[in-house]
Amino acid sequence: MRLQVTFHWMRVQTFCYATERQDLLEDTLKELLGDIEFEEEITESEHGNTMMIMETRVTKQREFNELFSKLGNDILDFILEDIDNRIDEDDMFYLRLDKQKAVQGIYEVAHHGDVISIFGKVQAHPAKKEAAVKVITEYINSIKSGRRRSVHSSRRDSILGHDVP
Repeated sequence: MRLQVTFHWMRVQTFCYATERQDLLEDTLKELLGDIEFEEEITESEHGNTMMIMETRVTKQREFNELFSKLGNDILDFILEDIDNRIDEDDMFYLRLDKQKAVQGIYEVAHHGDVISIFGKVQAHPAKKEAAVKVITEYINSIKSGRRRSVHSSRRDSILGHDVP
């Protein structure tokens, strides 16, 4: 089953403060996004400290799939349960991951400021919130069902004696 394109575009952004290791954040973003290049802009925080804005724009369905597949069922379930708060009237999708947990390889929704911000324009026709909610709900359910199929295949392969990575 081939899905329609889910987003027009998506941005993933985080801040690297002077007290943080840039190489760890770069590795974290690469783990989350794959081999996508991101822009780095040095700026000053509101307190005058130097910080770096790290950002990329994701535009391909394959990249959206890779990102959402890595989030895990807990976050996908959270998005589905909180879908009305994740999408606004302009069809913009918003999600914030805890940056410090992500550096440890744990993806968790954040409700504070030290985050990896994920936001994007949902491709919905008509361009209304209800249509965008439907697109994202169907998309996340397809990611989750694809994950279930791959788990069942892995179990079957291991039972059949095939090597499972």
